[in-house]
Order: sequence, then C-alpha cells, then structure tokens
Amino acid sequence: MGDPVPTVKFLGLTFNIANDISVIVTCLIVFLFVFLLSRHLTMKPKGGQNVLEWLIEFTNGIVKGSIKGNEASNFGLYAFTLFLFIFIANQLGLFIHVQVGQYTYLKSPTADPIVTLTLSFMTVALAHAAGVRKKGMGGYLKEYTQPFAVFSVVNVFEQFTDFLTLGLRLFGNIFAGEMLLTKVADLAKSNGWLSYVYSFPIELLWQGFSVFIGSIQAFVFVTLTSVYISQKVNDEE
Repeated sequence: MGDPVPTVKFLGLTFNIANDISVIVTCLIVFLFVFLLSRHLTMKPKGGQNVLEWLIEFTNGIVKGSIKGNEASNFGLYAFTLFLFIFIANQLGLFIHVQVGQYTYLKSPTADPIVTLTLSFMTVALAHAAGVRKKGMGGYLKEYTQPFAVFSVVNVFEQFTDFLTLGLRLFGNIFAGEMLLTKVADLAKSNGWLSYVYSFPIELLWQGFSVFIGSIQAFVFVTLTSVYISQKVNDEE
C-alpha cells in the first residue's frame, strides 16, 4: 500500500517482513478454512461440506474449460489452492491492516508485485514443465518454431510477457484498491468529525467494490493459469 515495511537481511538477501507475515497469515486462513469445512464429511453433503464441494467444482470447471481430456484432473488441486490463496490474499488488507509506528506488518500480500510475480512464475513454470512431460523435450521445443522457424524469437518473448502481465495485472488491481482506501481514510481524518460523516459511506462503498474486484481477480488469475497450461498440454487439432 505504499507504506514503509520492515526488512531483515540474511545471507545477503533482503526479506520483506510484512510480505512474509501476510503470506503466512493467508496460508493459515486457507488451511483453517479447508480444515474446518472438511470435518465430518458425509455421503450427503450439508453445511460447510456443500461450500467446499461447490468451490472444488467451480475451480475444476475453470480447468476443464481450457484443458482437454483426462489431463485436466492433474491440475484441479492446483487451481483450487491457487484460487483460495489469491481470494483470501486479495481481501486480507481490506479488513486487517496492522501498522506499528511507521511500519506496516500485515496487509494484502497481493498488493506487492514480488508476491504476484512469484505466483505468476509458479504458474508459468508449471505450464512449461507440464508441456515437457506431455510432449517430451523435442515436441515442446518444436512448438516455438510454429508456424515458421522465424517466429521463434516472438514465441519466446511471448512467454516472458505472459509471466509479466499475469503477475502485474493482479498487483495493479489490488494495489490501486488499497491505495484508494488509504486516501479515503486520510480524508476522514482531515476535518474532524464532519469528515467522518461523508467519508464513511464512500469507504464502505469502495470496500465492497474492492471485495468484488478481489474475487474477480482471483477468478481471472486461475482462468489464465488454465489457459497457459492448456497451451502447453493440449494436442493441436
């Protein structure tokens, strides 16, 4: 959100403590969410089990919409986990923002490009690994010469742009939403109690809109993930 964050240097590397804490908290929330909903599973689902099964079917539907045949089943769990992580990460900073002194310790991890580009790198790396596994190294490399060998440079560059756009799209949307919330909060403090009166409905409205945007961005990220993987594993028709 543009706030200063604490850092620690270890073995020549600089670690962003706010990112580390935010990612760990997000992972814990995802784990607890799935753990609690998966207790006492029955053949006739009800309550939390219904929610969990709906989410699994939802993400499986995204995967099957792009990846054909039995290959889709190999990526269902990844899509489910990715969707939950990004969804929770996008919403975290909207409801919990921990700041001690001048440093921020807890925020939306996806409001930092390092986190979103890491998620993007995971997806692109998985797609390429799946392509090599499915088609072999020769078949995988041959795709870069399609439709003609002269397009090899363009095809390689496209892989890099896919990586950048996937990560930066998510970062830009979440960062912009949280920055605007920060500005509205500053506005509320600008003119005493009167500013709270007119800034509160604005913040409430934008926070609701940010929840919607965060949900859409989780869906878009998983959808594009499935598309990128499908480009590597689907057989050409």
